Amino acid sequence: MTTPPSPPLAPKRPTTLSHHGDDRVDEWYWLNEKDNPEVVAHLEAENAFTEAQTAHTAELRETLFQEIRSHIVETDLSVPTRRGAYWYYSRTIEGKPYGVACRLPAKGDDRTPPELSAEASDAAEQVLLDSNLEAQGHDYFALGVFAVSPDSQLLGWASDTNGSEVYTLRFRDLATGADLDDVVEGVTYGAAWASDNRTFFYIRQDAAMRPYQLWRHTLGTPAADDVLIHTEDDEAFFVSVERSKDGAMLLHSLGSKVTSECRFLRADDPTGSWTVVAPRRQDIEYDVDHQDGRFVIVTNADGATNFALVQASVEDPATWTELVPYDPAVRLLGIDVARDHIALQERAEGLTRIRLLTVADGALHTIDQPEQAYTLGLGGTPDYDSPLIRYTYTSMVTPASVYDYDVAAREPLLRKRQPVPAYDASLYATERTWAPAADGTLVPVTLVARKDRPRDGGPCLLYGYGSYEHSIDP
Repeated sequence: MTTPPSPPLAPKRPTTLSHHGDDRVDEWYWLNEKDNPEVVAHLEAENAFTEAQTAHTAELRETLFQEIRSHIVETDLSVPTRRGAYWYYSRTIEGKPYGVACRLPAKGDDRTPPELSAEASDAAEQVLLDSNLEAQGHDYFALGVFAVSPDSQLLGWASDTNGSEVYTLRFRDLATGADLDDVVEGVTYGAAWASDNRTFFYIRQDAAMRPYQLWRHTLGTPAADDVLIHTEDDEAFFVSVERSKDGAMLLHSLGSKVTSECRFLRADDPTGSWTVVAPRRQDIEYDVDHQDGRFVIVTNADGATNFALVQASVEDPATWTELVPYDPAVRLLGIDVARDHIALQERAEGLTRIRLLTVADGALHTIDQPEQAYTLGLGGTPDYDSPLIRYTYTSMVTPASVYDYDVAAREPLLRKRQPVPAYDASLYATERTWAPAADGTLVPVTLVARKDRPRDGGPCLLYGYGSYEHSIDP
């Protein structure tokens, strides 16, 4: 009988680490030296050992991989999204690991996404960024920033080619497809254009990879001349920046796990001074957007544990008034703002839902869904003037689906249901039931099964979780 090989053992090299008056000995601290040849050799030895120990599963692994792959349509495209004068979407191509970002000119005020072929490009299609081309020559590639300028002529994009999550920012002339000379190193997620299409705000990380600084870059100037707007010294807070949905404001958010603060600047005054919406208060969170002269704010202030929707004027942003009556039984998860309505994503009775607030009359209604148990979420509608809102829908038996909802007609329009080869939804059923806990609390339970399987006495795989405000959606 062959003796199995022993796993490689890293030698102990005790290092004393001192923090907060306490000494701790780490015998393998040296392994964090990722460029140390000994560390690399040890990792390679571990990989070789793992490969040897699992070699007998190679055929099974390949079988499982091909099974999973058989249910995926690799050549596909997303549902186009209207933004300004263009429809934006992405393509995936069989055999290529990364997506291709594209757009098509829109016609008039048409809000119906164009019908495109996944296999062939439209003659008018413009490729904004093909990550497969950008990844050539690199073992790794990831996008961290993808932001089209307000006039649709420029693209701010940032890439990471080594897995460090530290990105290099570039700017592309979309008329020529060529990148400008501007290059900014060491950025992370989060970016926003000012209205002049020349000023760009971005975020940097500290040594602990915490987003902690907001910077301003002006096209055509050296990155060394970029202006530092804010450094967040409190290590519990992360920094972000975005443009408001209506394009009027730049929003600079600072947030910890339980406390937040937001500052704003008119997007047409990029060198102006930022104003605080409301100073941070411990355990008070708020998230801000702007809608035609007012701020709309999701917050847990004033006892709104499950968050409420309030409003404030730009002149007095710290004074908030109720916009939608607070319901302690409903968790407000977020909003999507448009000129004529606000979509509220909520959780009620264990399920996610969307309610629509019409600006003209303040009326509220809920979008009805076809199944007892499902998961949905606001899908992002960048067109502020759109009479539609986009959301995604799925359930235990229904593949991922994209809808546009006509707010005035109260009509959902199915734009796409993800094709899943070798799957027949008619064979399965899902339902929602409730299980009483010992104290009488009703716990939602989502069931899914083949329709021909017995409900009583048959085997069941049961999974549940509930902590840290993390819900398991069906």
